[in-house]
Amino acid sequence: MSLDSKKSALKENDGISPPEITNANSISRIKKNRKKRRTAEALVSDILKGNITALSQAITLVESKNPKHLKQANAIIKACLPYANQSIRIGITGVPGVGKSTFIEAFGSYLTNTSKKVAVLAVDPSSTLTKGSILGDKTRMEDLVKNTNAFIRPSASGDSLGGVARKTRETIILCEAAGFNTIIIETVGVGQSETAVHSMVDFFLLLKLAGAGDELQGIKRGIIEMADMIAINKADGDNIKRAKLAKVEFNRALHLYPQKASTWTPKVTTCSAIKEDGIDTIWGIISDYISLTSKNDYFNIKRNEQNKFWLLQTIEEQLKSDFFNHIDIKKELQKQLELVENNETTPFVAAEYLLSLKN
Repeated sequence: MSLDSKKSALKENDGISPPEITNANSISRIKKNRKKRRTAEALVSDILKGNITALSQAITLVESKNPKHLKQANAIIKACLPYANQSIRIGITGVPGVGKSTFIEAFGSYLTNTSKKVAVLAVDPSSTLTKGSILGDKTRMEDLVKNTNAFIRPSASGDSLGGVARKTRETIILCEAAGFNTIIIETVGVGQSETAVHSMVDFFLLLKLAGAGDELQGIKRGIIEMADMIAINKADGDNIKRAKLAKVEFNRALHLYPQKASTWTPKVTTCSAIKEDGIDTIWGIISDYISLTSKNDYFNIKRNEQNKFWLLQTIEEQLKSDFFNHIDIKKELQKQLELVENNETTPFVAAEYLLSLKN
């Protein structure tokens, strides 16, 4: 074998290079598609058809803090409003560990099996340090998330009223326009968030645990006063007896409160979400409540009061946003904070000065 043949045998052949023009075009097209934003009209049209992708995109716009998205978000909400208000809105709360996610999955699955379309708006707590959230409700509700008649939307609570996602109220409207006739709102946990959720739902369900030692604490916090029903979860196995005793205790506690404006008497029941036991009873109680409040018109009265409440809340939120985004206030705020920190001024004088800049 000659030296030349050896060289040719060891020579590395050039591979086929990808066509540069084709690749450049593809990359350009991908970038263009990423930047392209669907119009409000297109999103609304698809939302009314029940398109989940369009619904998710619209909710993202509504939740956005970017001022550029506000106009489009408002246009979408306005267009969807005539198709909203055709649902039952249910708030669900309870201490961490009570089994809210397991219960909602069992409850949601039960409802979808009765031809209901269920939207779950789960509010995840945001870290006060990093502002981040886990948003893990979709992983906790493995079966429900696969259900074609269910939609789960976890949202970060941020620093909004009582830990409820800033735009939950508007998200309800979008879900209703998409055809979801049962809206479930899960709160962060027992605390201030209940007040906010209570102001946007028709029925308020409090989940409790038997023998957790918080029966009297529940009375002290006033959570029971807002509840239309108390469901004692995990009433299974060795815990059944304790659950029955807890039911008696809560029934006694409910008698301490005056009659509600709805004339509804709050009910106490037991259930086991993991065994899907007692779920039908809970839905039966909710149906009885809706029937009663529809007949005595309290249902509509409450909805109207909620709309007024959220009008005022929105005004307050917008005023707060405008204030902190004001160019002069942005410049002066840090200076005033430093003056307060160094005891060179008081918080009240600093606040008065900053407020005067807005005028």
